[in-house]
Amino acid sequence: MGGRGGKGGTSGRKRREGRDEWEEEEGEEDAPPEQGPHVVVFDLETQRSAAEVGGWNKAHMMGMSVGVVWDSREQACAKYFEEDIDQLLEHLQAADLVVGFNIIGFDYSVLRGYSPFDFRTLNTLDILREIHQRLRYRVSLDALGRATLDAAKSADGLDALRWFKEGRLDLIAEYCQKDVELTRDLFYFGLRESYLLFDRRNEGRMRIPLDWKLEDLVARK
Repeated sequence: MGGRGGKGGTSGRKRREGRDEWEEEEGEEDAPPEQGPHVVVFDLETQRSAAEVGGWNKAHMMGMSVGVVWDSREQACAKYFEEDIDQLLEHLQAADLVVGFNIIGFDYSVLRGYSPFDFRTLNTLDILREIHQRLRYRVSLDALGRATLDAAKSADGLDALRWFKEGRLDLIAEYCQKDVELTRDLFYFGLRESYLLFDRRNEGRMRIPLDWKLEDLVARK
């Protein structure tokens, strides 16, 4: 979860397992700067569905299959598996800003099943929450990606759950990284252009105005 639809991009190295090993990655145009505030973009996939654990309010019981963090300092993605939870938490805590999509409502709730850490102490920009505050309704990551960047999600959570049962963590990690890259590219687009786009049925293309400034977002820490 390379850049999506030619927007954004990564360069540098990519960690394969936990924080130990990085894999070289080709650079792309329009990559965010390596200097400046330490920004990470995070997403995870789960082992179990809401139905399997008794509801979305029990996300702490879902278990993480794979988590992916894109790091502005390394200009690359790191993949974490369930046994790497402590390293994942260290990576998130080291950042000046953690960016995600429904990260406060979902991803952190999953991680609470592993750690007593207070995730409210992380300086977090949740793109879904930002949009909901402006529109009073939700817009999917796929809808934002399609309209803003001409880049759709590569799969969905049901695929990831099936892959986990099949033992295909490699496919989950690939899908999760693409979601992270799409989230990252939307974040940097929003910083540059001060808006995101989505298509609403019967109303056409809609613009979501944003007032994100990186220095202000980081200063909240």
